[in-house]
Amino acid sequence: MARRAAKPAQPQTPPAALVDLLRGADRAALATTLPAAAYQAWPYASLVLMAVAADGSPVLFVSDLAEHAKNIAADNRVSLLIDGTAGRKDPLTGPRVTLLGRAVRTDDADLKARFLARQPAAKLYAGFADFHVYRVEVTRAHFVAGFGRIHWIAATEIIGEKYGYAMPAARRTAAQIPSKRRTTKPAKRKTAKPLKRKPAKPARKGR
Repeated sequence: MARRAAKPAQPQTPPAALVDLLRGADRAALATTLPAAAYQAWPYASLVLMAVAADGSPVLFVSDLAEHAKNIAADNRVSLLIDGTAGRKDPLTGPRVTLLGRAVRTDDADLKARFLARQPAAKLYAGFADFHVYRVEVTRAHFVAGFGRIHWIAATEIIGEKYGYAMPAARRTAAQIPSKRRTTKPAKRKTAKPLKRKPAKPARKGR
């Protein structure tokens, strides 16, 4: 019997492709607004590290001393540019998304654990009093999948636990259980005991 030809794989829908991009994201360009009085409400962009919550919402860990934190305190409307074009010969053929939303400060321990699991280096300053977790409540997304593939996507199509943003168990455990450094005592070297030489007997004089 002739085998049936396998059906070609269906291309991903724009929301599904965007979910994949968010799952793999670990950094973004964060756009906030500088104070109107001093800077005429000028746009301000900065690099931030990120993770995603169980529902896909971006999670940031920001110091109060950072300029963008001061901007968020005055106006929490933000925009995040997530770039998935790395490694491409022509970056414009790769996916990227601009998320619109509001950055909301939170003390949620689970979000902090997820961030530290995604960004282990942040454990160095995780206990600093001026650092806080922010959850970006996404309202819309402008997704560019490549040339001519441009879509405005509602938050309901990408944000939600049903889209599979669960943290792998190994990462979750590593984030929630503090690592204990094992201190091993250096092995004692065995020093060879010096050989005791017996004094030579005096030579007998001939009779």
